[in-house]
Amino acid sequence: MDIVDVSKHAYAGTYPCRVPVWWGRYGEAGAHPDLDGVSGRRIVLRIEKRFNRFERILARLFRAPREVRRPLDPKNSMLWELANGRRTFEEICYQMNEVFQEEMAPVVDRTASGIDALKRRNLMTVLSTEFTSKWSIGPGAVPEHQTLAALAEGMKIDAEPLDGEPTVKETGEATLPADQHN
Repeated sequence: MDIVDVSKHAYAGTYPCRVPVWWGRYGEAGAHPDLDGVSGRRIVLRIEKRFNRFERILARLFRAPREVRRPLDPKNSMLWELANGRRTFEEICYQMNEVFQEEMAPVVDRTASGIDALKRRNLMTVLSTEFTSKWSIGPGAVPEHQTLAALAEGMKIDAEPLDGEPTVKETGEATLPADQHN
């Protein structure tokens, strides 16, 4: 099914891509396309809090958490999984339309709005060429500029990569499955 105006949008021909941030999946799988790296589960992001000197004192005093956990809604979770830098904006719009149908109408505007919201929070970027694994976009990878503690026992967050997703070596570099190297 053709999507009206997708090729005329400013993001047409671009590759939305996650930036380095720790993320994992939780909950049951919802409707989703049968694509590598897409589970249909909800996504949660973990982001280290940055404090100035005074805030650090207050945080210790009040035992504030050292990280923010940001759960994404089902549509943004699907967008997050689809935005691997290897799918074009048009492909993502098509998949979002297939999964969410009328809930997503108008799909081009709603998908672009989701990308823009994630971009404003420095969680996503839009590339002009296909992603070449310059940074880690897989689940469970702590970005080099953050220090996050290990997940607490009992948290039901799955940070294991799915088939076709990059894995993270101990060095923190992303590696792709053997059949997906450029």
